[in-house]
Amino acid sequence: MRILLTGGTGAVGAQLVPLLLSRGHRVFATTRTPEKAAGLRAKGAEPIVVDGLDREGLLRAARAASPDAVVHEMTALAGITSLRNFDATFAHTNRLRSEGAEYLLEAARGAGAKRFVAQSYAGWPSGREGSRVKTEDDPLDTHPAPAMTRSLEAIRRLESMVLGAADLDCVVLRYGSFYGPGTGLEPGGALVEAVRKRRFPIVGGGTGVWSFVHIADVAEATLIAIEGGPAGLYNVVDDDPAEVSVWLPELARAIGAKPPYRVPVWVGRLVIGEAGVRMMTEQRGASNAKAKRLLGWHPAWASWREGFHRGLSAARAA
Repeated sequence: MRILLTGGTGAVGAQLVPLLLSRGHRVFATTRTPEKAAGLRAKGAEPIVVDGLDREGLLRAARAASPDAVVHEMTALAGITSLRNFDATFAHTNRLRSEGAEYLLEAARGAGAKRFVAQSYAGWPSGREGSRVKTEDDPLDTHPAPAMTRSLEAIRRLESMVLGAADLDCVVLRYGSFYGPGTGLEPGGALVEAVRKRRFPIVGGGTGVWSFVHIADVAEATLIAIEGGPAGLYNVVDDDPAEVSVWLPELARAIGAKPPYRVPVWVGRLVIGEAGVRMMTEQRGASNAKAKRLLGWHPAWASWREGFHRGLSAARAA
């Protein structure tokens, strides 16, 4: 297949490019940074330098690639360390998820692509009522924190546009929280260092449920979605959703750090804002049953527990 992969140098793209090439696909990978083009070329991909919000640039890129499949992995999440001003922090990513997706769908149609795969997120966008673990059929949050409203709308718009594109075979993958190479949860990563320095406390009871996924498993699920399988919406998460009060102390143990502090909710609001507090106390996890059943995908790292201790052992040594 000829594949146009946008966001080719991001956390997902870095894993996905060599995986696609190993399967014999011809990969056209975009980056908005000219300096990163050489790295893509060295891996065997054909780099295209283009900004994800440049409509004409994306149309040209798609015409040049003439792809069978287009993959939307464009975000601007690298280096995020604060959740206090949530919508402001995610503003660029929100535009890539809305405007960028619109332009890329247009480009895919114009270039004659048959399949379109897009990244979404499983976690804070889900409704906070009812069961601790949500499926793809459960509604998204109807009453988000004010600071999360624009970010949630961008998620809704992305999923609605892509899944509503009847002229393409479309797949939306709701990824869990990443860990592994190229993420904030790797040796020396921003989140690992925050935990090491005890700057990532448990807020309230730490009752928010998070679903994690190793970045290598993300790439494998995305490969499956590109190559085939039914169109639709899938959660791509591991088998072990867990409360913050469980996974955060375990992360500290995995890297040899002291246990995280515990702070009351009112202190949390001062430090990380209402959005962060909701993620720490009310967020829901996600089920991967549909992806297993219909895509035949099974995470190699079934639980973050093993992943944290094995994958972050270098952080302990550091």
